[in-house]
Amino acid sequence: MDEQVIDPCSAKRLPKQLPTDPMRWAKAWLDEAVSRKVQRNPNTMTAMTVDENGQPAGRQVLCKDFVEDPGYLVFYTNYKSDKSRHLEHNDRIALLFHWDAFGRQVRLEGRAVRSPAAESDAYYATRDWGSQLGAWGSDQSSPLESRAALIAQVGRRAMKLGVKAATSLKSITVDERPIIPRPPHWGGYRVWPHRIELWIEGEDRIHDRARWERSVEPGEDGAFVVSEWSGTRLQP
Repeated sequence: MDEQVIDPCSAKRLPKQLPTDPMRWAKAWLDEAVSRKVQRNPNTMTAMTVDENGQPAGRQVLCKDFVEDPGYLVFYTNYKSDKSRHLEHNDRIALLFHWDAFGRQVRLEGRAVRSPAAESDAYYATRDWGSQLGAWGSDQSSPLESRAALIAQVGRRAMKLGVKAATSLKSITVDERPIIPRPPHWGGYRVWPHRIELWIEGEDRIHDRARWERSVEPGEDGAFVVSEWSGTRLQP
């Protein structure tokens, strides 16, 4: 059967002839998880980086874009955070989606580069004012004296931006929504995977697994030149 005819979301197993484009399957699984709201944040993925001493670290981030062709994912963060510091030292990253309700998992490994400024600007403009203000107010990963100190810091920075917020920071004390520009230390990362694994839960722990690999070479303007995927079925 033509792989384009196979519905990744109804397939109980990976097809005998592995798909030539695993990103299409991964995107379909993500879209279904989001549309069916299988968990509070169905676009959550674990992002794993490595620091200057070789110590791995993981945390949850949200996948905000999944581009099948040429094949990259996008998440947003503070560029002064630990994860960003790790990526500036070593741009290698691993990502993991796990949807227990579906018995599915997607693992990706690749390289992360900062998103184009226009892409970060466009996404930032869609955030609610509180999230926009939070990007200015928090020095992510830096030591903090107390919660009260953080609230005071956010309030001071809000005032510098011309934003008059309530003491609780839950509302703005003016009717007109202010325009809060994107801070230069906040933006997106594009992750270009060179390896991806699809996993489907099986009975008696006889799961279905396959791994695909491709070359990812630097191109122009922060993009990459990629080859076709080559897949291999794996034992569970």
